Amino acid sequence: MDLVEVSRTKTFGGFQRVYSHVSKVLGCSMRFGVYSPPQIENKKLPVIYWLSGLTCTEANFIEKSGIQRYAAEHGVIIVNPDTSPRNVNIPGDRENWDFGEGAGFYVDAETEPWKNNYNMYSYVTKELIEIVNTNFSVLEGCQSIMGHSMGGHGALICALKNPGLYKSVSAFAPICNPINCPWGKKAFLGYLGPQETSNWTDWDATELVKNYNGPPIVLLIDQGTEDKFYKECQLLPENLIEKCKIWKMPVILNRRDGYDHSYFYIASFIEEHIKHHMQYLH
Repeated sequence: MDLVEVSRTKTFGGFQRVYSHVSKVLGCSMRFGVYSPPQIENKKLPVIYWLSGLTCTEANFIEKSGIQRYAAEHGVIIVNPDTSPRNVNIPGDRENWDFGEGAGFYVDAETEPWKNNYNMYSYVTKELIEIVNTNFSVLEGCQSIMGHSMGGHGALICALKNPGLYKSVSAFAPICNPINCPWGKKAFLGYLGPQETSNWTDWDATELVKNYNGPPIVLLIDQGTEDKFYKECQLLPENLIEKCKIWKMPVILNRRDGYDHSYFYIASFIEEHIKHHMQYLH
């Protein structure tokens, strides 16, 4: 797989790079970020994948989260892909901020015209991992995943649908129960088709916990109390917590008093998430 280095910036002793490549799964050129901490000069390192939210590209997390400092301190590679295919010229894919470009929802689409390109789930869990394992000095099989909002939804379903693939999972303000919120209903109807004829529950973390059968994993959820999308019932973490209790799935919900949905909130607690993941990656 040919990678093209788009940019390189030295920070905290390591390098923040952005690469582009032609994705076979998505049928287009894709970008992803890789932060390589200084320890990579001497040994192979574990990886944490980050999935961003609605409207984001690979740049938002790189520029706003402050992740590089903590990745350098703990010796972990950070990989963050874009949030959807780009420039595939599907009619209507740029008309809405919450559907189409920038809003891939980390599912594999089943309907026309989306199914040929909008397969972010397979991209994240298969193609991207293969690219990273082949091209970077990583400890294969030593990886975790986290994300924000739509990307938090993505992180949770990637972990729950692939027992053992990730050592740990965490999410900032995730869309926990998409089949019951406006964002999720819109995206699933478009990408998957009517709920009566497609398996929406296969892409919903709240529904997936009851069928999880794999190595023990803790779902770490972070939620700001002043998050407007939480107040608008787009995120529904309580639904996930309730199902986790029923099905004996370990879960932690950290309520952050006064925090919103922004990257200011993410930057405030990203170190805690890195420390959580490193417990399992070591």
